[in-house]
Amino acid sequence: MIQDERLHFDVPLQAGTVMLPILSALLGAVLGTVLYRAARQSARGGVSAAGAGHMRGLRARSGRGGANARTGGAAPARVLPALFFSVLTVACLLRFGAGAEALRNEIFLACLFFLTLTDWACCEIPDGCLLVAALAWVCSVPFLGLGWQGFLRGLGAGLGIGAGLLALSLGMDALLKKESLGGGDIKLFAVVGLYLGFVGSLLALLLACLLGLLMAAVLKKRPGQPFPFGPAIAVSAAALLFWGEAPVRWYLRLLM
Repeated sequence: MIQDERLHFDVPLQAGTVMLPILSALLGAVLGTVLYRAARQSARGGVSAAGAGHMRGLRARSGRGGANARTGGAAPARVLPALFFSVLTVACLLRFGAGAEALRNEIFLACLFFLTLTDWACCEIPDGCLLVAALAWVCSVPFLGLGWQGFLRGLGAGLGIGAGLLALSLGMDALLKKESLGGGDIKLFAVVGLYLGFVGSLLALLLACLLGLLMAAVLKKRPGQPFPFGPAIAVSAAALLFWGEAPVRWYLRLLM
């Protein structure tokens, strides 16, 4: 009789354990499709002069004409974002568990995914996307038990990294007589500071610079040509969000 009770008690738990990642994968696929379509619409409505040149260069290298643009892109281009974000959603669940932290980080990852697509398409990072990520962090503070100290520490990291990059960018602009870092990139780093802290943001900056140089080499970008730095920042921030504790400890040991 006891064995039967245990059996009936364990089955729902096992079913829930299996079903939660499956539901997360389905939700991630739907959300990835929605974000992909929204990013395409945002890119069409917010193409700057630099972004237009970047898009023309991409189309010329890929050999795609206007037919795919009218039909919404090739089928793999629509499926891959959904598949990628589905995997990312399950990874977020497995890494942070089912709770407030996972929900907050899922929103952050969704914003990073969206701005990666828009910045890649038209060299623009939407302010609304950054605002959503910042509000998600603020709203999660009481649920994660961070308290006022945690709130002020994260806020100080975001403002500090943002102000530091702004000052550095203004100095480089005056020295080089051209824009060195876009305003959207600076604001993105400020939001990253909320989630990763000051040291984590510095690591994200170093990693983003390395990825940016690699992307520029692959895309064969010349000095002065428009370059979407947002994807490199997003990848770096997401990587440190998942595995940031060990790299941060290693970096702190180097500084001491």
